[in-house]
Amino acid sequence: MKKKYLVCGAGGFIGGHLVNHLMMQGHEVVCADVKPKEFWFQLFDKNENFSLDLKEYENCLKVSKGVNFVYNMACNMGGMGFIENNKAECMLSVLINTNLLRACLKNKIEKYFFSSSACVYNGQKQVETFIPGLKEIDAYPAEPEDGYGWEKLFSERMCRHFSEDFGLDTRVVRYHNVYGPVGTYDGGREKAPAALCRKVIEAKINKKKTIEVWGDGEQTRSFLYITDCIEGTEKVFNSNSQNIYNVGSAEQVSINQMINIIEDIADLKLEKKYLLDKPKGVRGRSSDNTKVLEEINWKPSVNLKSGLKLTYDWIYKQMTDGSNTQKFSKKY
Repeated sequence: MKKKYLVCGAGGFIGGHLVNHLMMQGHEVVCADVKPKEFWFQLFDKNENFSLDLKEYENCLKVSKGVNFVYNMACNMGGMGFIENNKAECMLSVLINTNLLRACLKNKIEKYFFSSSACVYNGQKQVETFIPGLKEIDAYPAEPEDGYGWEKLFSERMCRHFSEDFGLDTRVVRYHNVYGPVGTYDGGREKAPAALCRKVIEAKINKKKTIEVWGDGEQTRSFLYITDCIEGTEKVFNSNSQNIYNVGSAEQVSINQMINIIEDIADLKLEKKYLLDKPKGVRGRSSDNTKVLEEINWKPSVNLKSGLKLTYDWIYKQMTDGSNTQKFSKKY
């Protein structure tokens, strides 16, 4: 049945792919993002597209009026370099979730989705490499990533209490390092897969023999391809459960191992130059998908090498054939 969706953060990476997915299903989509429209990753003229600040309650009321469902993918974020150096800016995103929740009550929204993050997990459980996957219960006792992680954890609680106190139907997922084409690969907000693809491509184009790596490259993560992210998001959203779920991959690799995979894709071998003074985050992080598999029947299907190949090819085309759309400033 055709429904009307509001996607907040529609100009961002995940938000843009979600909008496209909903449109392909025949739904009506309202799109909102703080960025000017020329900086949106994906912009579809047939939608209602709003460029406004969702930290303001009146703007949340405006864009949520007359819609059935709300996806909140909006926040001020980026890769580890951005998160560690912009803690206050990241925490101000709590105003987006707070005012969207208030607007949803006022406008009688049927269901509300909040995009949380693996950065909510207790840092003491992430001090070694190749750790066991983090279960949803591992967010407590609370010791999340400073700034960004605290905002996400607090906003999760807001969703819970709006459900308990006001009956608002909410869904929450914790994303684990989502990557893929049509996203940030330059400018300061890019995450590791896109940043490393860009660096390898730059080396290939410029015939360089080295690549700069933040930290010692032994830190481990799991990475989720964007199509798996959208599928997992939709399954959780359409379920009858208000439990919080991981939406991530259990395929854990070190940064060095990921560079090796990208080098194989590029048919290039580089010498690694380690920058030990750069932000590197926790030592190890991966997703335990037991709960989402058992309760929602979702698991990722794209392995890391396949996803990196698709991502590398898209970035390479962007950087070599004149179609570069990476024109946004560090502000966005």
